[in-house]
Amino acid sequence: MAGILVCHCHGHGPTLLLPNSPRKTNTLLCNYSAQNLTFVRGQKLLKDLSTWGIGGPCNYFTQVFHPTQLLSAIRYCHDHRLRFVIIGKGSNCLFDDLGFDGCVILNRMEWMEMKEVGVYKVGSGYRFNRLGMQCSNEGFTGLEFAAGIPGTVGGAAYMNAGANGQETANVVESIDVVTIDGKLQRFKRADLMFGYRSSPFQRMPNLAAIVAVTFRLQSSTISRTKLQQYLERRRASQPIGERSAGSVFRNPSDLGIGAGELIEKAGLKGFRVGGAMISKLHANFFINANGSTSQDMLDLIAVAKDKVYQKFGVELKEEVLYVNPSKAAS
Repeated sequence: MAGILVCHCHGHGPTLLLPNSPRKTNTLLCNYSAQNLTFVRGQKLLKDLSTWGIGGPCNYFTQVFHPTQLLSAIRYCHDHRLRFVIIGKGSNCLFDDLGFDGCVILNRMEWMEMKEVGVYKVGSGYRFNRLGMQCSNEGFTGLEFAAGIPGTVGGAAYMNAGANGQETANVVESIDVVTIDGKLQRFKRADLMFGYRSSPFQRMPNLAAIVAVTFRLQSSTISRTKLQQYLERRRASQPIGERSAGSVFRNPSDLGIGAGELIEKAGLKGFRVGGAMISKLHANFFINANGSTSQDMLDLIAVAKDKVYQKFGVELKEEVLYVNPSKAAS
C-alpha cells in the first residue's frame, strides 16, 4: 500500500490510496458470501453520498450494517488490493468529480441501546443529530449540542465534535474500533486524550473504523429547553437548508476569534468561485450554490485561506477532508 489517509467523512475509516486514476467500468453486481455483502461496480455516484452534492463515480460500493460485515468488507478490499474509504453521512468530506478508484464502504451501523439509565451504546453510523434530540428529550444532558450537527456518531467521536461549550469527549465512556488487520478493540475514556476537534483516533495508524460509542449522560430537568435554545441559535446563524459540509475550517486556537469571523472580516461573505459560494449567513460555511465542481470548492477554500493569511497572518486549517482520487497521501 502506498499510504494511508484516514478519511472519516463523519463515518470514520481509512482510505488506502494507490497512485492511479479512476477506471471506466461496466456496472457489475458481485456477492461476497462471507457476510452477504453486495458490491456494486462503477455505478454509485459520490455526490449522492455527500452533503455537498459533489463527486463522481466510485469503482466499488457496498454497505455494512454490523461490525462483522465491516470486517468482511475490509478483508475483501485487502484480498483484491483495493484502497477503501468508510463513510457515514459524508458531511465533512469533499469528493472529486473524477470519483474514487477504490471501494466506498457506507457505514449503516445505525443501532442504539440503553445499557442503563443515562448510558447509551450507539452504532457509529447512527445520526448524531438524532441522538442529541432523543437523549435531550428523554431528560439527559450532555448532547444537546448534537441536535444541530450533521454526520454520524462515529464521525463526531473521531473529530470530537462540539458546540455551545459542549463537546463529544465530555460524555464518552468507551469507544469500540476495528483495526485494519481485522481486530476489535475497546478504549475506555480514561485512556483517550481528546483536544479541540481532535481525538487519538486521528493519529491511530491501524484504525479502520470506529464501530460503536458508549455515552454516559446525567439527568436534567432543562435538557429539552437547552436543546431548543441551541437549535434556534443554529437556525438563525447557519445556512441549514443549503448544500454544505458544516464548518470548513477549524477555529484558530488562542485567538478568541473564529474562522468564520476572520473570513467575514476579509470581505469574503457571498464570494463565489463557479458554483461554490461562501455563505452570506455564516462565512465558515461554503455552499454548493449552483452545480459546484470539486475544483470550484477547492479553489474557494484556497482563496479564503490566502485572503485570511494576507490580512491577518493566520493560517486556517481545514476541518473538511478532500479525498484525492489519484495520488498517494499520508
